[in-house]
Amino acid sequence: MKPQRLRDEMFPKYFLLLFGALLLLFTTAFSLRCTKYNVKTCQDCIESGPGCAWCKKRNFTKAGEPDSVRCDTKQQLLEKGCEGNIIFPENFIDPVSSAQSNTKKQIYPEVVRLHLRPEQPAVFNVTFQRGEDYPIDLYYLMDLSFSMADDLQTVKKLGGDLLKALQGITKRARIGFGAFVDKTVLPFVNTHPKKLQNPCPTTEIKCQPPFAFRHVLSLTDDVQSFQEEVGKQNISGNLDAPEGGLDAMMQAAVCENIIGWKNVTRLLVYTTDDGFHFAGDGKLGAILTPFDGQCHLEDNMYKKSNEYDYPSVGQLIQKLKEKKIQPIFAVTRRVYDTYEKLSKMIPKSAVGQLQEDSNNIVQLIQGAYNDLSSKIILEHSSVPSSIKISYDSFCLNQIHTKNQERGECDNVKINDKITFQVQITATSCIKNQTFTLQPLGFTDLTTVHIYSRCNCECDEELPNESDCNGQGNINCGICRCNAGYVGKNCDCKTGGKTSKELEKSCRKDNSSVICSGLGDCVCGQCICHTMADTQKHIYGPFCECDNINCELHNGQVCGGKDRGSCDCGKCKCTAQYDGTACQCQSSTEKCKNKNGNVCSLRGQCQCNTCKCNGRYQPPLCEECPSCPSPCARYISCVECLAFGSGPFQKNCSDSCSNITLESEAQPKSIHCRDKDSENCWISYTMLPTDGEEHYSITVNREKECPQPPNIAAIVGGTIAGVALIGLLILLAWRLVAELFDRREYHRFEKEKSKAKWNEADNPLFKSATTTVVNPRFNGQ
Repeated sequence: MKPQRLRDEMFPKYFLLLFGALLLLFTTAFSLRCTKYNVKTCQDCIESGPGCAWCKKRNFTKAGEPDSVRCDTKQQLLEKGCEGNIIFPENFIDPVSSAQSNTKKQIYPEVVRLHLRPEQPAVFNVTFQRGEDYPIDLYYLMDLSFSMADDLQTVKKLGGDLLKALQGITKRARIGFGAFVDKTVLPFVNTHPKKLQNPCPTTEIKCQPPFAFRHVLSLTDDVQSFQEEVGKQNISGNLDAPEGGLDAMMQAAVCENIIGWKNVTRLLVYTTDDGFHFAGDGKLGAILTPFDGQCHLEDNMYKKSNEYDYPSVGQLIQKLKEKKIQPIFAVTRRVYDTYEKLSKMIPKSAVGQLQEDSNNIVQLIQGAYNDLSSKIILEHSSVPSSIKISYDSFCLNQIHTKNQERGECDNVKINDKITFQVQITATSCIKNQTFTLQPLGFTDLTTVHIYSRCNCECDEELPNESDCNGQGNINCGICRCNAGYVGKNCDCKTGGKTSKELEKSCRKDNSSVICSGLGDCVCGQCICHTMADTQKHIYGPFCECDNINCELHNGQVCGGKDRGSCDCGKCKCTAQYDGTACQCQSSTEKCKNKNGNVCSLRGQCQCNTCKCNGRYQPPLCEECPSCPSPCARYISCVECLAFGSGPFQKNCSDSCSNITLESEAQPKSIHCRDKDSENCWISYTMLPTDGEEHYSITVNREKECPQPPNIAAIVGGTIAGVALIGLLILLAWRLVAELFDRREYHRFEKEKSKAKWNEADNPLFKSATTTVVNPRFNGQ
């Protein structure tokens, strides 16, 4: 019975794989495209496109044809007669299931081996069946800050009910417990010694010292142990509102061995009534070292919380995903919106609203688990950028999503089976790769091994002495020559030159393609390809020319054979026709001017119409309105021709061969007046004649030269002027000095008239008190 039941269970799985293989063949059949460029070998061909095949048939190419002709679609090669000799690697899918395993797997297949050809998609199915009694590990992480006192009492009462509720979902359920507060530094907690011992608001209430995270109970199925350990817990306290919850979640995730996580469904229940600190907040407490993502539990305590900053939200999400842990945020109404936003950032997580005393915690966890386990998200581990993966999801509710970055189905119940169709494409040849496909939150996975199919597997026949001129071996239909020989049949001896040196002489320049891509380089010379099915002929030293790519007239190259022929991109017309496409009758009657010159010798006559050079204007190229005046350019020629002087007098005939001296002025002449080398004015006229820059001139023989200067008058006038200026300066200086002296004298007189000391007695003067007469003074 067991083998029969096993076959019955495996039949739907093999049917889905068969469907995926048929879809792959159908897709491949319609992607037969082969864009070949610079193909020389079978491997070059296979890498050119998913529809490219290689013909290994010997002598398949004709004389002058390149080896790239061997590379084409299978259909084209069959039409060319390459039946039975086509190399066309295709994708190969090998699913493997471990039927001998004692553990019932929820995902099939467990291993897939893919042999991928570049740009050719491989499609296979992954089925997921949600199992019954799947083991669950639930770690209860609780906020023990003072505001959660009544919640702690509820958890103590409902601890047994919580484990029993889990065991109602699955018989193999375990539960653990941990608690958190915050970092024990200011400003997060009060660091006063008494407050560190009892952080509660009053001393009558007994609180345990604050801590960052404490692991209380490892995962167990013993209800009594859970109740005993939780019953020993007391409330604690801190200062600020946000808590250190991210520290606790991170340690609970990375300390797998201490927590006791097994390879089963992992749930982390996080209960709190407030927000959380995150990376950067540690700077408030002078904690600058970023969290290192490692486990730091010592004696079940996170003792390095004051050394490392809080983890970032991104770090936490990465670790939860890596450890396959699904968080359930059980929070109060006040902070529900905050944790709802956090939950949206975590692919498999849930958030529920706690009552103020956490009475509904059991129902909340049950509902959250049902929501998480019924949502199946299939993702892949990291792969190189050259591998592209997309998913089509076939869900039971008839919702079918296509070409998504991950597979996703909702409302999947126990024993329901869903299918994800995975399409994998390698954009280039790759090294062997291994990655996994895994439903988020589950431990079952599919391991995918990818191998590249870029090599040609050509089973060659036994070598023959006549093959490759005896100087090489056949590989996939073409010769691989020995050293010193090159060519399609190894019939060219290099004479010590390398193949690159020989190829260089087949390039028009360093950047061009060998033989313009239209020939083969044989012994340093281009052998151009022949086009047997067309009239195209390729020629030239670098195969750069052909007889087709010229202008058309009346739908024919160069107007047809009667009018002309195409020679390397240009039409060579017969004597009766003219034009770039030999579209015109050969005649110049309408191009001649009154002198009989075609286009006034200033252009070409094409199709009986002048194509003028430069700025000359049709119909006969006689006029040039926008040309600059020639007067200033030819004054030296006028001087040497008419007067025998100037800079050109020694070689006047050579320098001025386009100038003709006339005796009389012609109508429509250009009147000019310029100075010659002697600074004399010359008046003359210039008339353009047939030909570019040809003129006839008429010169007035009388020059207008300036009179020589009067040196004596200039010198005398200069001396008189200098003397007059000096005299004026002297008079001006004397006038200014006189005005200044007069102003100072008037100021002195004004001050003198205002003085009063000469009109009154000196108040300091006192008359003599005694008068003595000299007896000998006689008055004389």
